Amino acid sequence: MYRILIIGDAHIPDRAYEVPRPIEEFIDRNKPFDIAVYTGDFTGEEVYEWFKTLGKRVYAVEGNMDYLQLPMYEVFEVSDIRFGVIHGDQVYPRGNVKKLSKIAKKLNVSVLFSGHTHAPFIKVYENVLHVNPGSLTGVWGGGGGSGIPSLIIVLLRSKEELELQLYELVDEELKLRKLIALNPMRNFEIIREF
Repeated sequence: MYRILIIGDAHIPDRAYEVPRPIEEFIDRNKPFDIAVYTGDFTGEEVYEWFKTLGKRVYAVEGNMDYLQLPMYEVFEVSDIRFGVIHGDQVYPRGNVKKLSKIAKKLNVSVLFSGHTHAPFIKVYENVLHVNPGSLTGVWGGGGGSGIPSLIIVLLRSKEELELQLYELVDEELKLRKLIALNPMRNFEIIREF
């Protein structure tokens, strides 16, 4: 089983001072993840250095507010599933899955991790699984956002089961808000959801 941590849009120190303690403790308690993914907008070197300790393999992309020298996209493969990572500022309006799917097709990936919306979502569009972790700190974004700190953990249990866990910080407690198990071999057919 592979464990993949998906986080992004911390905007530290520009819009937030630090990662909320319950989130940082949860991540530190569960590291190292097999893979850690950051969807852009660290805005500070300190968060980037912390991020690099979170996974055995790490992938990070440049956000529209970053000054760090990072790639615009990343592509990697696990168990014959190709994953892509972009910030998401390449499309307008923010989070438009139709336009994001075009990018996924150009990258030849079936799962695309993106950020920029500051609101989490998990959607399937044209056989592409779109995963957006929202904002790690819950800060505002140019398109608004949820205002709730969030992250997503992906568990690749087998070629036939990909489990996505969306966590949100509510009343200073990190809570599992959504769990979806999908079959990537069947165009991301839902196996179970709550």
